[in-house]
Amino acid sequence: MSMIFFACVVRVRDGLPLSASTDFHFNRDFLECRKRLKALSSVLARYPSRGTAKGRDLSIHFLSSDDIACMAICSSNYSTIMAFCFLEELQWEFAASYDTTSINLASRPYAFLEFDNVIQKVKCHFNHASGSQTKANWERIQEELKFQPPVQLKLEDAELMNGMTNGGHAEVHVEVGKLLLCKAPTYRMQRVTPLGILSLVLNIMCGALNLIRGVHLAEYSFQEDHEGLGNVIAFFLPFIACVLQCYLYLFYSSARKTKTFVLFFSVCLCNIYLYGLRNLWQIAFHVGVASLSSHQILTRQLMEKQPDCGV
Repeated sequence: MSMIFFACVVRVRDGLPLSASTDFHFNRDFLECRKRLKALSSVLARYPSRGTAKGRDLSIHFLSSDDIACMAICSSNYSTIMAFCFLEELQWEFAASYDTTSINLASRPYAFLEFDNVIQKVKCHFNHASGSQTKANWERIQEELKFQPPVQLKLEDAELMNGMTNGGHAEVHVEVGKLLLCKAPTYRMQRVTPLGILSLVLNIMCGALNLIRGVHLAEYSFQEDHEGLGNVIAFFLPFIACVLQCYLYLFYSSARKTKTFVLFFSVCLCNIYLYGLRNLWQIAFHVGVASLSSHQILTRQLMEKQPDCGV
C-alpha cells in the first residue's frame, strides 16, 4: 500500500527527536526501519539537505534546513515528489511554531510533544490526497528535485552509520556527485507592498537623521561636554533600530514579533529621552515612522505554503 507510515522532526546537530507521529506498526520490517532512521538522524549534518534511503519495502526520506530536519518512513512505491512535499509542509509548520532558541535549548527527547498532532494531521492529509489536489504543484516540485536531486543512500548504509558516530571506521558509500551543491530550502516572504516601500524610505530617512545628529553631538561631547554622552547613545540606538527594522521587513527571521516590539519601544524610549533636543512634532514623526514600520513587519508574513501540494 502506497502511504506515509511515520514522520518525525529532529535536531540536526545531534539527532535529538523533537516530535514524532504516533505509529501503530509493529511488524519486523518497520521496527528495523525505525532503528535505521534513528541511526541516520544522528549524522544528518554530514549530508545535503535532501536525501532518500531506499529499501525493498520501505524507504526513508529526509529534508534538513538550519537547525531541524524532517524525516519520514514511506512505502517504497510512494512518490518521492509527494514525500518531499510532505516534508516541506512539516518543516514550514514547525518553523512557524518554534524559534531557533527554543530548539537549541531542548534537552530531552520529544520536547515539542504538542506538535505531534500537527504531524498526524498533515500525514493523514497526504495519505488521502487525490490526484486533482496534487497536480497543481507536482511539476514545480518535480523541477526542484530535477535540479537538486536527493542524495541516494541504502538502508544498509544507514545501519552502519551508528558505528561511525560511536567512533567506528565503517565506510558509507553515498552517491553524492554534484549533490554537494544542494542548498537548504529558503522561506519566501510575501511581496513588498507600496506602503512597505514607504515605510522603508521613511525608516532610512529617520536612521540617517539620527546618525547625522549623533555624529555631530559626539564631536561636541568628546571635545567639550562629556555629559552629553547619553544623548549621543540616544541618537545612535534609534539609528541601529531603523536598520534592523528594515532588515526584519525584508527578510524572514525567527521570533519576529518579539524583535519588532523591542525595536519599537527602543525608538520610543530614546526619543522621549531626547525631549529638549527634539520638539514634540519631531518626536511624533520618529515614533510614527517606527509604528508604521512595525505594522508592516508584522503584517508581511511567509508566503502561503506553496509546497503543500494542494493539501
